[in-house]
Amino acid sequence: METVDQYDEILKACRKIFELKTKDYGTAWRILRPASLTDQIFIKASRIRSIQQKQTMRVNESIEGEFLAIVNYSIMSMIQLDHPPQGQYELDVETAFGYYSTYASETKQLMLQKNHDYGEAWREMRVSSMTDLILMKLLRIKQIEENEGKTLVSEGLKANYQDIMNYSIFCLILLSEKS
Repeated sequence: METVDQYDEILKACRKIFELKTKDYGTAWRILRPASLTDQIFIKASRIRSIQQKQTMRVNESIEGEFLAIVNYSIMSMIQLDHPPQGQYELDVETAFGYYSTYASETKQLMLQKNHDYGEAWREMRVSSMTDLILMKLLRIKQIEENEGKTLVSEGLKANYQDIMNYSIFCLILLSEKS
């Protein structure tokens, strides 16, 4: 299976989870400020790293499930950056799914461009290394948030969320190939 097919398969699973949770909860996540979404991703990535280091877990929620959640939280973060709530938090389902598709597509295009330039070097990486890169990107995001979104020479918030999303999908691809 080619990377693009594996990527699409994982994105389809993420979107299905997003759709089901939207049916259950609506778009309650819209009340979260971008920094709160960053912290939510940080919690997920920290749990993954902790499990990788301890090589055991006590809560029966898989690492794969955490990476899937990181993908969805990354898309929610990008939505919040570009479409902050204007007093009303609920988005209609069609709009929410439209935004989801837009950011998923943009991030996939970025992955394709980077894969061309880097020659899919991520396939030679360890999942634990990509987890560390996700955590590093989150610390960068937190610093950018502290700087009120201003950077001097660095990528902005959206680019970091896109990298986090792509690393998470790469981890899911590698984990699926091992099993």
